[in-house]
Amino acid sequence: MERLICSAEALAVHRLINDTTTPFPSQTSIKELFEHCVEDFGDRPALVYGAKSTKTLTYRALNRLANGLAQQLAERGVAQGDCVALYASRSPELIVSLLAIIKRGAFYLPLDASWPSDLLERLLGTFGCRLVLLGQQDAQVMRLPADQHLTVDISRLTPADVNPPAGAGAEAIAYVNFTSGTTGDPKGVPIQHRSVARLVYSAVYAALDQNSVLLHLSPVSFDAATFEIWGALLRGGTCVLYPSAHLVFSTLRRVVRQAGVSVVFITTALFNALVDEAPDSLDTVGTILTGGEGYSHRHFSQALGRYGPGRLVHVYGPTECTTFSTYHPVSQVPAEPGKLPIGKPIQNTRVYVARQDQLCRPGEVGEILIAGPGLSPGYLGAPSAGQASFADYEIGGLAERVYRTGDFGYLLGSGELIFEGRRDDQVKVSGFRIELAALARIIGDHPRVRQSYVTVAEAAAGDKVIVAFVVGHGPGLTVPEVLAHVQARVPPYMVPAMVQICGELALKPNGKVDRKALLASCLMPLRELTGGTAQPS
Repeated sequence: MERLICSAEALAVHRLINDTTTPFPSQTSIKELFEHCVEDFGDRPALVYGAKSTKTLTYRALNRLANGLAQQLAERGVAQGDCVALYASRSPELIVSLLAIIKRGAFYLPLDASWPSDLLERLLGTFGCRLVLLGQQDAQVMRLPADQHLTVDISRLTPADVNPPAGAGAEAIAYVNFTSGTTGDPKGVPIQHRSVARLVYSAVYAALDQNSVLLHLSPVSFDAATFEIWGALLRGGTCVLYPSAHLVFSTLRRVVRQAGVSVVFITTALFNALVDEAPDSLDTVGTILTGGEGYSHRHFSQALGRYGPGRLVHVYGPTECTTFSTYHPVSQVPAEPGKLPIGKPIQNTRVYVARQDQLCRPGEVGEILIAGPGLSPGYLGAPSAGQASFADYEIGGLAERVYRTGDFGYLLGSGELIFEGRRDDQVKVSGFRIELAALARIIGDHPRVRQSYVTVAEAAAGDKVIVAFVVGHGPGLTVPEVLAHVQARVPPYMVPAMVQICGELALKPNGKVDRKALLASCLMPLRELTGGTAQPS
């Protein structure tokens, strides 16, 4: 265990912000928490769904459907601790499937329908999935042998009143999300039941209770879905399913107003576009959470002017720490761009800023470390990555297991945390973490590619986009050829918004790639590009 050197000033500000301990059901599984809600709120709406957002399922009805599917899973041999993959679009079948898997004591592995088939097959093999659950709308997309999948259709399920016996405990894995890996394959991030409870109980960043109405807008493979789904269903609130795979602002406006949505999370890129094109879509929402990448000073200023102080909340958190780690209710936007805090730790979460072996004082830039029950136990199938990312420290006499985020920042005297950037080439685009070196290697695997360089640039509305510069082996290499190579190997969020074929890569005098010169040479104006192909919707 490493020991951080702590000055009195550094220790004092960290103790101030890390006084976040509050009671939460740390020894209770998601299954038990949901079934408690069924007992307490059985006749209240749990789900609102449908093309017109007029259909509902009560807690009792949802529970009976999940029990029925859980029985089918048992008949297919799914047992406690098994992995069950999930390939379903946003629908009641998706929610019933999540609950049924949890009720069996298994954990769910959400797959993204947009990922290439060979990547999906590798992931299923890596995690030894017992079964793949498919939504009725998705059965034709992913074709699997009959003994490997089960298509879920709530109209054909036989509901059951009796809950399955107690299965997995609070320390068990509830689900696995993915982040970008150094090889291009996503790394599996397991999240425990108690980490989800820590996220949604006694929440300081938004009101989560039986009166809350949360919009489920993100893909289930994106960690924001954890908050959107379980923030409602474990607290007696209502989860409203956005009815389309693609975000349309007019539909968003209708759903938000018709369903009385009170809390919504929107990634930074979507937030910027919404503020520009349809700010009235969120006029009736009580709490608007946004984050996931660097904020736009202009868009926050405009949004604050429209929605007023207290309704906008700037949030931050790596997948490894269960969705959110810090929050900052925005009452004013600093005059200087780049200085909007990502805030203070949420409930039952501790944040440290450290440089080398020293805890940082206010104003000193260091790496952001996160501790508390939200932390993942490590990476599945990649123990060496976990050894580098998770560490044990002694901090002011307290033993802490921390996640080293790779993000840098500093504390203000008030304890508010300011984000400064990353230590490596990992970036966030449309809320997804991407390792640029991994993408460059994948492009470089093309037999006709000699060199490749990948970076990010600012495009329309301040969004970040991925730009790739490629040098071929001789003439004839085309942009469609490179894009086809990439699209077959990575999720859509890693596909560059622009590929430019170059005769050579511009270099600085020190031999390093001259990023500025390359961006200045772009044949297409970067401002004409749109922010990525896979914005969570």
